[in-house]
Amino acid sequence: MKKINKIVYIVAAASIIVGVVVGIIFQPLISGDNIFSEIKKFNYVLNTAYKNYVDDVDSHKLVEAAIKGMLNELDVHSVYISQEEMKDVSEDFNAAFEGIGVEFDVIHDTITIISPIPGGPSSKLGILSGDKIVKIDNVNAIGIQRNDVPKKLRGPKGTKVTVEIKREGTKSLLKFIIVRDKIPLFTVDASFIIDGTDIGVVKINRFAATTHEEMMTALENLRKQGMKKLILDLRGNPGGYLNQAFYVADEFLKGNDTIVYTKGRLPEFDEVYMSSYGGRFEDIPLLVMVDEGSASASEIVAGAIQDLDRGLIVGTTSYGKGLVQRQYDNTDGSAFRITTAKYYTPSGRCIQRPFKDKDKYLHLVGRMDLEDGNYIINSLDKIKTQLKKGSDKDKEVNLDSLPIYYTKCGRLVLGAGGITPDIIIKMDTLTDLGIQIRMKVTFNEFINDFVDLNSIKKNYGKNVNKFIKEYQISEKVFDDFKKFAEKKGVEWKQDQYEIDKDYITTQIKANIANTVWNTNEMWQVFYSTDYQFLKASQMFPEITKITSLKRLRK
Repeated sequence: MKKINKIVYIVAAASIIVGVVVGIIFQPLISGDNIFSEIKKFNYVLNTAYKNYVDDVDSHKLVEAAIKGMLNELDVHSVYISQEEMKDVSEDFNAAFEGIGVEFDVIHDTITIISPIPGGPSSKLGILSGDKIVKIDNVNAIGIQRNDVPKKLRGPKGTKVTVEIKREGTKSLLKFIIVRDKIPLFTVDASFIIDGTDIGVVKINRFAATTHEEMMTALENLRKQGMKKLILDLRGNPGGYLNQAFYVADEFLKGNDTIVYTKGRLPEFDEVYMSSYGGRFEDIPLLVMVDEGSASASEIVAGAIQDLDRGLIVGTTSYGKGLVQRQYDNTDGSAFRITTAKYYTPSGRCIQRPFKDKDKYLHLVGRMDLEDGNYIINSLDKIKTQLKKGSDKDKEVNLDSLPIYYTKCGRLVLGAGGITPDIIIKMDTLTDLGIQIRMKVTFNEFINDFVDLNSIKKNYGKNVNKFIKEYQISEKVFDDFKKFAEKKGVEWKQDQYEIDKDYITTQIKANIANTVWNTNEMWQVFYSTDYQFLKASQMFPEITKITSLKRLRK
């Protein structure tokens, strides 16, 4: 105990020394704050609790709790990241991990391969969708918990793991010795041309280290296939690296325009990101889709495209995150992020929602969520007319509730509350039945038990468009699904089923496509019945109006 106390005192003393140095350096920048005395207070409380509390104290947990509490007082995006959490964060944004390269699920207590990752070690060895891993390094894997699977299959590049697989139609187990490798985590979920059109689609799920490179590879491939127009789908994209958002937007913009700029309390956090000349897709008709899940870097891209009159923003109002965080690493492998600046779109908008009430903020309160329809004509022009006719007092009220800004060509746009699209298109809503199914049903498990995948592979091969158009789910499969859902605790209501039948059909077909082909084909199935997407794909004539406006102002 004396040894432990000694360590704690040493840590406390070191903290005080650091506090003195920090206080000396930053005291001129901090109005009315005495950092040194506050650190002394913290050290006093920590040491007193450690020495005198009735039970043994875990000082590490106390310090972590204090850090979390401190950052929580700042804003919802200033956070502490534990050492364990940092592993997942690093993988997510470095866009890679080391392992065997499979997408899996645990179905009936057995690890089932949903899809081998193309180019990964499992794919190269011939491991297939539907294979079931029953042994790992000669140890029975039946009954393994889902969270424990990565611990067994992931590992440093070059190390080996032996798996024994049960494959349908094969009597004996198949044994594979897999050499682990670096596995890419792709940020482009899908890239394809809508069948029968010249419209390309690229869906980006986040902005990680490889996003720009992935997007450009996808776009070049689509151009070779005849793409003349582009839908960039950023729905549900929570953001990521600001520089990747800049690189992505830059490919669609002419040179010497501001894409985004940041302003902090300290000038060292002030930056301006300008577009360069020679973007490879700066003339392609462009439509960007956003929704309430599109945040941060996604909003930077959408804001730049909108403010510079480069393309059309379609969907529903984005998340409304206009704050920039910087990550600082601790020596123990943990880290913390603090907000160091606000970012602004080219017109000067900061689209950050109010965040003092964090519960409301997390429940999306404060978004400029308007009604379905043509927002440019029906909403902005109406607001502009009212402001012109109103008194000074009325103008002030309107500006407080709807901060008005102007694009490069003079179109009205709104600040605060997220990026409000040029055209509002809302998603179809689910009934209570559909919501229960989404929460409780594992479609991979259903497909594994009730769908003849071999027959689908035989009939459709690699022709996913034929599969989308022709494959019909039989009434027997629907009946099986109803029984399956009820076993999972879903309260079946036939009237709601009739409303949600398209959703259920799409989920089943999409998960079949993911198993038979891959993620790209899965998303093509989803898009085939996505009302918001299908409606958006008809909006390219509206883009002509914007580009014509640009020509008039040259």
